[in-house]
Amino acid sequence: MDIVVKGRNVEVPDHFRAHVAEKLAPSERLDARVFRIDVELAHERNPRQSAQCQRVEITCERKGPVIRAEACAADFYAALDAAVLKLEARLRKAHDRRRVHHGSKNPPSVAEATAGLSADLETRVAVNGRSAETAHESVAVLEHADDVDDTSTLIVRDKTHAAAPMTTTQALHEMELVGHDFYLFSDADSGLPSVVYRRHGYDYGVLRLATD
Repeated sequence: MDIVVKGRNVEVPDHFRAHVAEKLAPSERLDARVFRIDVELAHERNPRQSAQCQRVEITCERKGPVIRAEACAADFYAALDAAVLKLEARLRKAHDRRRVHHGSKNPPSVAEATAGLSADLETRVAVNGRSAETAHESVAVLEHADDVDDTSTLIVRDKTHAAAPMTTTQALHEMELVGHDFYLFSDADSGLPSVVYRRHGYDYGVLRLATD
């Protein structure tokens, strides 16, 4: 994959080019069909826009529609972080759409699967080859089980990981690298245990745990 970094009336130093390549590495893993990424830096000269004076625009050339993302911030590093997060969300959205369109037949919904079943208990039991009396006994056992604390039997894995504090942006990139929907980390800014997670709208959320 080719990564081209250019500036519009802005000189791009080599160390920033290397930083761009490092930041865009997870994007390449998100969509292997990307063959070229153009990154353009621009400076807003309006003094009223000093808080958002640096703009980064990322354009992904891929087998399919071109995907773009841009962001503005007080410096190019922050603008790049924000633009990369938007890009990854759009790449993931495009990947999910392609998987639904080209994937196998979708499984039937619960309503479709149970449309031919009767709501009557005896009828449902007959389908499963059991008597109504046996079914009522099973229901009674399940109701009794609700009073039993079986939490220990439900936990099948308990692991502890050593972790260095990191920023929210770093945690988001780590989450994308491992391919999970959430990532637990220690926030370097607040010092609080935190979780970043993926929302349904292809954006992100953060939960932090504050203790007395």
